[in-house]
Amino acid sequence: MERELTMEFARVTEAAALASARWVGLGQKDAADNAAVEAMRAVFDTIHMDGTVVIGEGEMDEAPMLYIGERVGNGESPELDVAVDPLEGTNIVAKGVAGAIAVVAIAKKGCLLHAPDMYMDKIAVGPAAVGRISLDAPVSENISNVARALGKSIEDMTVVILDRPRHMKLIQEVRDCGARIRLITDGDVSPAVACAFDDTGVDMMMGVGGAPEGVLAAAALRCMGGEMQGRLWPENEEDVARAKALGIGDVKKLLMMDDLVSSDDVFFAATGITEGPLLRGVTFTSKGALTHTVVIRGKTGTVRFIEARHCFDKKPLYAMKGCVGSPEV
Repeated sequence: MERELTMEFARVTEAAALASARWVGLGQKDAADNAAVEAMRAVFDTIHMDGTVVIGEGEMDEAPMLYIGERVGNGESPELDVAVDPLEGTNIVAKGVAGAIAVVAIAKKGCLLHAPDMYMDKIAVGPAAVGRISLDAPVSENISNVARALGKSIEDMTVVILDRPRHMKLIQEVRDCGARIRLITDGDVSPAVACAFDDTGVDMMMGVGGAPEGVLAAAALRCMGGEMQGRLWPENEEDVARAKALGIGDVKKLLMMDDLVSSDDVFFAATGITEGPLLRGVTFTSKGALTHTVVIRGKTGTVRFIEARHCFDKKPLYAMKGCVGSPEV
């Protein structure tokens, strides 16, 4: 893919973050999500690419835009698969707490798992612990192996887990090992990616979360040389049928990195909406806003952190009440 696309994908996530940040703390998660979707879709239309959404806001009859199968870009080459979550953490934004991001992953056509909208059991680590984890291994064994790979004592390990009733056993097993836990309310893409960075304080991410979010996180970890393993976690026969309709014949298969993201020719971009372990949130100023974005290119492993200052007198779309991305007053 053209390296010039790097900045274009940053523009995509910046737009979604700026739009949804207007709704932080207002208790309106659907409005925040709609604002992010509309802003992201508008910027995609300006990019020189022929993209197909393979992970998005749902099926065509469920979402007006960024639905699975929708074409984005101006139709010119390259031909790409697109995975998006314009607002990862709708409840986070509604409550005004930490951890919401706008995120995209872009890869050569056919290189991203077409993950159904269902749960996935996941485990993620950074580059230093590649080959030291197995979703089929006991929790204590995984934590011990990763601690050894990182040169840390188990007591100094931090594992991020979604705070859900389904994780009560997992949480107890991690605590029995002596490792520390950081419970999060929503949004497991950000902490999974944070495992690949030494200065985030996140060593592992474990537990059951969204399957589409698993592919997004795996794209970033693929770029960084980290590792994620996953297994679909269907709740009913409808989930099984949905998976098979997308070409996943064995829903019990252990999904390795090559199953989730099969090529290094992949880009990942995310912009912070609210403060998180990896990215700062959007800050509004008297003249505009500040954003913090990470863009990672798989072919080279290059990681770029972009601090942008947006001037609303030149970007009225994000400045005016009632426009895309701004709540009515």
